[in-house]
Amino acid sequence: MRRQSVIRIRFITAGILALSVVLLARLYQIQILHGDSYRAQAESQYVHTVRDLFSRGSIYLRTKDGEQVSAATIQSGYLLAINPSRITDSAATYAALSSIIPLDEETFHIRAARTERTYQEIAQRVSKADADTIDALDLTGVHLYRNQWRYYPGKSLAARTIGFIGYSGDSLTGLYGLERYYDDTLHRGNERLSVNFFAEIFSNLGGVVFDTTEGRAGDVVTSIEPTVARTLDRVLEDMRATYESKLTGGVIINPKTGDIYALGVTPFFDLNNRKGVAIDEFRNPLVENVYELGSIIKPLTVAAGLDVGAITPQSTYYDAGFLEMDEFTISNYDGKGRGYVDMQTVLSQSLNTGVAHIVSEMGKEQFREYFLNLKLGTETGIDLPNETYGLVKNLDSPRDIEYATASFGQGIALTPIAAVRALSTLASGGVLVTPHIVQRVVYENGNSHDIGFPQGAQVFSTETAEDISRMLVRVVDEALLGGTVAMEHYSIAAKTGTAQIADQENGGYYEDKFLHSFFGYFPAYEPEFLIFLYTVEPQGVRYASETLTAPFMELARFLINYYNIPPDR
Repeated sequence: MRRQSVIRIRFITAGILALSVVLLARLYQIQILHGDSYRAQAESQYVHTVRDLFSRGSIYLRTKDGEQVSAATIQSGYLLAINPSRITDSAATYAALSSIIPLDEETFHIRAARTERTYQEIAQRVSKADADTIDALDLTGVHLYRNQWRYYPGKSLAARTIGFIGYSGDSLTGLYGLERYYDDTLHRGNERLSVNFFAEIFSNLGGVVFDTTEGRAGDVVTSIEPTVARTLDRVLEDMRATYESKLTGGVIINPKTGDIYALGVTPFFDLNNRKGVAIDEFRNPLVENVYELGSIIKPLTVAAGLDVGAITPQSTYYDAGFLEMDEFTISNYDGKGRGYVDMQTVLSQSLNTGVAHIVSEMGKEQFREYFLNLKLGTETGIDLPNETYGLVKNLDSPRDIEYATASFGQGIALTPIAAVRALSTLASGGVLVTPHIVQRVVYENGNSHDIGFPQGAQVFSTETAEDISRMLVRVVDEALLGGTVAMEHYSIAAKTGTAQIADQENGGYYEDKFLHSFFGYFPAYEPEFLIFLYTVEPQGVRYASETLTAPFMELARFLINYYNIPPDR
């Protein structure tokens, strides 16, 4: 009995091994020897997979009244496909379809000529209204399938901030902006709809087979205010068109909380139609590029001098119009000296020699400490991808000249958002904030989570912040375009900046290429808004006061009226 059992087991084992060898040989024949042939047959039977039929969390803007406005959502419609094996008159079919939706004639006829195929996609995003019209024609070999795709209702509104999705390999994922930064939150398992040739024949269910992969996801609610963002975009585009600048950008932020109401860069593009847009225009230079920003850095130097006690607003120095150090000469923008002047004049007339004097009074080490405490060389932590850090290596130099030039914003390069964070300390009582865009995540199960961002260190005292604010208000009231733009009932603290652009090939700086910048906050002593603007290589103008004062004041008046800000003086 035992011997018979052993023989039986060996026989069964041998049978299994033989069957395995046969199966492996067959798999080798199918997949390796005749793989291309079978794949072609499978493709001819396979009719449809809607790759874009997916679910993804939404991105919302938030109005001043708290209403959520969609910035990125899912739009439903149909995919148009043809069965070339059933089309007998491609010209007539094309004429009928192209009268309803735009189609490329050459592409249509190429696909219609593939009569060995049973499925060819013609248009992926067909509205329900157009689909109904096409369906009513009852065209032989023409099919419509349910489809979904990512849709951006605002089109170009805050495009570089919102970002967009695209294919990374075989999966749809966020590629730029908030779509990328919050991809883990917005992503959901895509619902794939497949229609198979055999299923169409043998199934009464229309051949619909679903493969659904679920994942945790949510919607993100931002602090971007749609009307404010739209207004900023319009102003930026007007500026770029007027001065033919290479690039123009701006930020509107609450300097006390870090909430960003608008963040935009020209040139713009339509998120729903990106054809022909250069890849570089998808990037966000407000967080990804660094610039020498010029004289808008001077208020930080003055504040550091005030805070350490090296100067007071009434302190004076002798301005000869230039300073010589380390075999270099530093000059005022006009090369002229003013004689004995106080620190208010340094800001009001934007004197390079004045801020260099402040550095010499407080000492290089203390100056360096303040600028590093302002985090000028680090990322801000803003919730946007690819943020880079500032270039402040000159603050490690033993040479006096490097500190002098840094005091007026040359020789160190910052991202605009890092400059915004640093300048916000002047409006926030001396405290660093974290600039951010998303305020809340609402999950699929209905729970929500308010996103907290850390408050930074107290860089300047509240007394210093008040002193510098008072000085910057006088800049607007008395000096900016001769005081002609001052608002009678509102205190505005502001400063312009005109920076030479570095010549990366030959060294030094161009004599005829400039970057203009402007920042200001209001109401100056209880600020609710800080506006930062910059434009690269504007044509036909020399100084930022000429290019950016009017746009800044336009935005300031708009915000005061839109938010009904009460007068503060």
